[in-house]
Amino acid sequence: MKLVVIEGFGKLETVQKYLGSGYKVFATGGHVRDLPSKRLAVDVKKDFEPTYVIMDDKKSVAESLKKAASSAETVLLATDPDREGEAISWHVATLLNIPENAPVRIEFNEISKNAIQNALKNPRAIDKNLVDAQQARRVLDRLVGYKVSPVLCKKIQSNLSAGRVQSVTLRLVVDREREIQAFVAEEYWNFFSHLQTSIGEDVKTALVGYCGEKIKLSCENDVKKVVSGLDGADYEVKSVKKSVTKAHPCAPFITSTMQQDAMNKLGMSLRQTSSAAQSLYEGVELPGEGKVALITYIRTDSTRVSNAAIAAAREYIGANYGSEYLPEKPNYYASKKSAQDAHEAIRPISLERTPESVKPHMNKYNYMLYNLIYKRFLASQMSDATYNSVSVDIRANDYDFRISGRTPIFDGFTKVYATAEKQSDDDGKTDDIKRIPELKEGEKLKFIKHEYEQKFTKPPARYTEASLVKAMEEKGIGRPATYTPTVTLLFSRKYIEKNGRAIAATELGCKVTDMLVKYFPDIMDVGFTANMESELDGIEDGGVRWQNVVARFYDGFEDKIAAAKADDYTLKVPDEATDYICEKCGAKMVVKTGRYGKFLACPNYPKCKNTKNLDENGNIAQPKEPEVSDVVCEKCGAKMIVKTGRYGKFLACPNYPKCKNIVNLEKPQESAVQLPPCPKCGKPLKIITTRKSTFYGCSGYPECDFASSDPPAGEECPQCGSYLVVKTGKNGKYVKCSNKTCKFKRNEENDKA
Repeated sequence: MKLVVIEGFGKLETVQKYLGSGYKVFATGGHVRDLPSKRLAVDVKKDFEPTYVIMDDKKSVAESLKKAASSAETVLLATDPDREGEAISWHVATLLNIPENAPVRIEFNEISKNAIQNALKNPRAIDKNLVDAQQARRVLDRLVGYKVSPVLCKKIQSNLSAGRVQSVTLRLVVDREREIQAFVAEEYWNFFSHLQTSIGEDVKTALVGYCGEKIKLSCENDVKKVVSGLDGADYEVKSVKKSVTKAHPCAPFITSTMQQDAMNKLGMSLRQTSSAAQSLYEGVELPGEGKVALITYIRTDSTRVSNAAIAAAREYIGANYGSEYLPEKPNYYASKKSAQDAHEAIRPISLERTPESVKPHMNKYNYMLYNLIYKRFLASQMSDATYNSVSVDIRANDYDFRISGRTPIFDGFTKVYATAEKQSDDDGKTDDIKRIPELKEGEKLKFIKHEYEQKFTKPPARYTEASLVKAMEEKGIGRPATYTPTVTLLFSRKYIEKNGRAIAATELGCKVTDMLVKYFPDIMDVGFTANMESELDGIEDGGVRWQNVVARFYDGFEDKIAAAKADDYTLKVPDEATDYICEKCGAKMVVKTGRYGKFLACPNYPKCKNTKNLDENGNIAQPKEPEVSDVVCEKCGAKMIVKTGRYGKFLACPNYPKCKNIVNLEKPQESAVQLPPCPKCGKPLKIITTRKSTFYGCSGYPECDFASSDPPAGEECPQCGSYLVVKTGKNGKYVKCSNKTCKFKRNEENDKA
């Protein structure tokens, strides 16, 4: 048996299906080793040597992995094809004592049978350059977070954090907020003349100049001057410019453009987009096929596409749309200079799996995103759209007017993927799709009326999630894998907040930014952060020691930390004295501000750690009586109480801390199917919900690694003996065999009848 190690549980079933018998797939659920959470673990005096430990929540996983590897004839490491995935493979190899140059690393850009089979034929050694690039990032982030965060806690409030990418992204939002606050609106006026052609067609023309120079109307008096100057004027066509213009299709998606279009076109948040993309990459359940992956790897900054995928797209376009929609040569797209170009663009694995064909088997977000990715890729290999463009200049008493527009000749790629067409802007410019009457040079136009309106310049728009990601990409802040986690972290820290779709900096976010800019201008400099990303790329390319990159950053860093801690500058809200008496030591309690708002605290901290929550009116919040359940603690016999934690409600023993027994409360199943015992070992099954998926797993994990994306039916297949699962289709519930090669299926409703 050969052991194949992957990261995510969500793709375990898909990968196992394509590997077949003779292989066992083991999912680590991400990193197994990392820097410990409660200490720096980077020896700055020993060339920044990191100390890695097995993570507390992965100790059982590590033991199971060792056990599985000990009985395997070969171990292959198939973690994600990026720096982070390479580092995870390196940590696993270290854990399993696999020699450094052993050819155990395989990678695939898509979860398909061909890609996995080709990967098996081409194992390689772990790429230490990729690992070192990830190590440098991890050490840099640890140094910034571990050293700078205490400064914020001391000078603003407790439980604050700083980060190398997080903090400079926050600065973008804060700077934009201050641009908006400092903005002074300026008055301007738009001016139009409505005219009529000799055959009675109406034309709305925009004033653009006077005596050949651009004109700007800043007040009502300017408008009156123009009206007076045009009194009795003859309007004459001075020039008519006609041309055929082309619109080229957009490149296939990279991570950032996918996130931007998903928000702008579909209204999906970063989290929704990331979750849907992960599901499409790992696989969705299709009738008769099990889990099937639909798109290629989702964390990429390259617009490159394989020759095979281009050939498949051209064949599909020719067969389904006709030769006129197929350019003579394939379309190729240049990636940005800063792109790592490690993976293809995001595209469908097979164009034969159309969005409509898989729609019945997806939730709405998965379908919408797949439809967007599919059409964007298909359009990227189609012909240009062509237009008849017209621009007409009109003169009246030295005043210049203009009207422009275009009409489509051939829809080209827009037949599949239409870009947003701008109808008109505040200045009356009309370079959009609009028909212009046939006009000739020297033609006289009849005046009908003037139209003018007062306007004021607008401040720059606040960022949305989409435009913030776009700014991060354009400025070189972070990489595809970091966009969503960075923005999500800023929200969770309450440094930024949403106002509709717009993102605004909170007062706390502004304070954090001001403090960091004051003491650590380099860390908060966009150019510095972007250059650091380039240096990490240099480590990946080889020839650059990661320790040297970290050393250059660290030079003088400790002095800045010491200076920040030494002075008296603070943005802390002063403690507010109250008349509440601490019942533990008799002191008058004070109002403090913490991460979750205001609370009462004893001023004698840390000798006295008494605190009290305050309600929305500033009064002491009365503690709620705990909800007592009927469940008896199996360790001490007390009736357990209901509590709410990070992952929802759970039962806890009231005798804590003497008794620390807790019991998870599983979410009720929507299907109302009572879970049977584990088909593999007989222990109880439970529903396991992660950020990326929900599945049914054995409570005996890691000793038993049973997992299923569908609820087991509690029966064996009468044809092959595998366990049966319950599914829901168009005609209601049915039972089918979990063995993908077995065709057994039974309509559950009819069977009950």
